[in-house]
Amino acid sequence: MRVKNVTEFVLLGLTQDPEWQKALFVVFLLIYVATMAGNLLIVVTVFASSSLGSPMYFFLAFLSLMDAVYSTAICPKLIIDLLFDLLHAKKTISFTACMTQLFLEHLFGGAEILLLVVMAYDRYVAICKPLHYQTIMNKWVCVLLLLLAWAGGFLHAGLHVLFIYNLPFCGPNVIDHFLCDMYPLLKLVCTDTYVVGLTVLANDGVICVAIFAVLLVSYGVILRSLKNLSQEGRRKALSTCGSHVTVVVLFFVPCIFMYVRPPSTLPIDKSLTVFYTIVTPMLNPLIYTLRNAEMKNAMKKLWTRKQR
Repeated sequence: MRVKNVTEFVLLGLTQDPEWQKALFVVFLLIYVATMAGNLLIVVTVFASSSLGSPMYFFLAFLSLMDAVYSTAICPKLIIDLLFDLLHAKKTISFTACMTQLFLEHLFGGAEILLLVVMAYDRYVAICKPLHYQTIMNKWVCVLLLLLAWAGGFLHAGLHVLFIYNLPFCGPNVIDHFLCDMYPLLKLVCTDTYVVGLTVLANDGVICVAIFAVLLVSYGVILRSLKNLSQEGRRKALSTCGSHVTVVVLFFVPCIFMYVRPPSTLPIDKSLTVFYTIVTPMLNPLIYTLRNAEMKNAMKKLWTRKQR
């Protein structure tokens, strides 16, 4: 049974400087609004535009939906805590809420990683096997791949909660972070955490490195295949794959730095967590729309239609 001495945690947040807290409150509020607006705009555009009916846009819409929900699992709590800092109120999170946040963070993070793999496979089939693309990437295959990404994220997150939920938290209860994550929580456990630390390394670090390597190899194979395309086809493929690779690098590099190491916390961890949980979901809509003529044209048509 879990030792129940600790029923809530105190989050120290990003900074104790009042001036920085004011600035960060405004910055993160604007980032959250931009994240929700940008990602939901992509979702609405894809499902409202008949010209965006290909599997690539189907997966992009759900990636944007994941980003919106992923950001919602983290950013509002951070914004509220910064407001509490300004009001000199105590920032606490109950044990149950902490476990819920941990689960949601890794559910959507894990599902997004697997969806990026699916999107790489979609581009591989589209570019390397164009004559069989519609047959291979049919509607039911797309739905199945999406469900597998969600199932993988659920398994990934469930294992984290399963491993840490029954560990004894005897006190102190102060988390030197702005959210509940595995390594900061393991520092508060009053028993040996070596084995659990190894499971985190395997469940996060090893999987991140393996999938990142697979994605890089996949896009390398795709780039080699571009020589068989026309100049216009190469330009379009490079634009699409360039967006995907950018998102992959922005998401994986901080995660690898965070989790491919012995269980520990470093001062830079907070900044890295901010980047891949809050900043990257805001950047994804910009990356996918600014370099995609079809998406921009569909957004213009949707805006024109609403003005009539």
